[in-house]
Amino acid sequence: MFILFGTKGYLYQLAILTLVCGRCGNPAAHTLRKRVTKFTLFFVPLFPISTKYATQCTFCGAENKLSAQEAEHLQTQAAAGGGQGGQVYGGQAPQQPYQS
Repeated sequence: MFILFGTKGYLYQLAILTLVCGRCGNPAAHTLRKRVTKFTLFFVPLFPISTKYATQCTFCGAENKLSAQEAEHLQTQAAAGGGQGGQVYGGQAPQQPYQS
């Protein structure tokens, strides 16, 4: 008798935010993503093993890991429409503030 088990990954896009990238310093769209790894038995996903959150800059591709609390805060901010302009995430702020 064989028992087939393993894991399967799922990627969810939770929100798109406009933030100032800590790596390239450009104000760009950042995608807020949730990665869930689930345990599978006979190719049926049963329960989550790990959940990780990250943002990715659409300009340079830099990815920053987040805690669940930070991701929840950014998601509620995006839902409220407050994710626009000027927030610094993922490192040092650029020397000159962005003028729109």
